[in-house]
Amino acid sequence: MFDGALLQDKVVLITGGGTGLGRAMGEKFLSLGAKLAITSRREEVLAKAAAEMAVGGGDVFYHPCDVRDPQQVAAMITAVEQHFGRIDVLINNAAGNFASPTEHLSPRAVDAVLNIVLHGTFYTTLELGKRWIEQGVGGTMLNIVTSYASTGSAFVVPSAAAKAGVLALTRSLAVEWARYGIRQVAIAPGLFPTDGAWSRLAPTPELSQKLLHRVPLGRVGEKDELANLAAYLISDFAGYINGEVITIDGGEWLQGAGQFNDLLEVTDEQWVSLAEMTRKGKS
Repeated sequence: MFDGALLQDKVVLITGGGTGLGRAMGEKFLSLGAKLAITSRREEVLAKAAAEMAVGGGDVFYHPCDVRDPQQVAAMITAVEQHFGRIDVLINNAAGNFASPTEHLSPRAVDAVLNIVLHGTFYTTLELGKRWIEQGVGGTMLNIVTSYASTGSAFVVPSAAAKAGVLALTRSLAVEWARYGIRQVAIAPGLFPTDGAWSRLAPTPELSQKLLHRVPLGRVGEKDELANLAAYLISDFAGYINGEVITIDGGEWLQGAGQFNDLLEVTDEQWVSLAEMTRKGKS
């Protein structure tokens, strides 16, 4: 759907870039002319992903980093800058999540999510943002949040709280850092199954079907659909979009937001009966 040079020579850094949606976005960016840096904690996964992604001739650099550690974040960004000379786009994609009754959580379980999602995003944003400001260059930061970042959600409370914080960070810096030419955008995905996340959030077929039933379009998202949206948002064509979050969830959050949406379960025969009861009530 895009011109092949949409992201020509843009240097894009993706956290959590070796697997799942991070890798899907990276492959899309490469196909559109970008130069790619990927990072995550597992060096063997990064090395394998980088080698496979570069098969078509793409320029892929990897550097291991635990985004929970600000010193590792600084070292990783320095390594990327030394390799490519600069960074034009940051994709904050690294995340951790699992479903659990909140009363079952320990402080360590809470920290496991908040430290990656909220602190990790803040550390990478702050480290690179400071450098861009000091260098007098602009850039784009794209944060991957969730469709429940605005609404909250039971049973994934640490993730909901952390992603809400990331969304607030996005909107806050959209105002504060715009004067430096730094643009903030976010994507709120709905159900996009990946091996890691899906196994923790929907480990059984019954639970998978229950989640899918909430989506008006009746299906999960395709990785390429999210990658296309991300490519547009980090491109120059989206240069006037700042501080906005784009939801891509097949209408799932709207399904839960409408007070009477559950009436979709009502059959045609039941609607006829309800209409007769309503008319009798009026008379």
